[in-house]
Amino acid sequence: MKKIGIVMGSDSDLPVIQKAVDVLKELEIPYEVHIYSAHRTPEEARAFAVGAREADFGVLIAAAGMAAHLAGAIAANTTLPVIGIPCKGPVFDGMDALLSTVQMPTGIPVATVAVNAGGNAALLAAQILAVADEDIRKKLDSKRAADAKKVLEKDAGVMEKLS
Repeated sequence: MKKIGIVMGSDSDLPVIQKAVDVLKELEIPYEVHIYSAHRTPEEARAFAVGAREADFGVLIAAAGMAAHLAGAIAANTTLPVIGIPCKGPVFDGMDALLSTVQMPTGIPVATVAVNAGGNAALLAAQILAVADEDIRKKLDSKRAADAKKVLEKDAGVMEKLS
């Protein structure tokens, strides 16, 4: 099974990354987490991206706030799928990071999830791996069914309480 590589620009992004880690643990998908900054440790970020395929990663997730260049810097150095998580910053509520992450030039794509959406980044990464991995596909199908069941249980509870 391929691993998912997760990179955050700063440890301040850890609460967002924790959401991704929780989903990957639930789905039993191997992962690694690192802190590499596109600006403060560019050589380390580049080396990680360049070596990711050989290190048996199948998808990379990059989370960063403010200028949020990390996902693009990672994508520029690999042809593996890269998912960017824009993180909410102190000034523009994450809009700056969202625009930085989603506005990639032609030829260097980055899939982008919502601001602080670590869980969705992990699910998208799992869906990408599931194209070639039947076990992950089955786990995703089970998760979707369980999530739907929870919603329907809440619906029944609301109907009973309010009807």
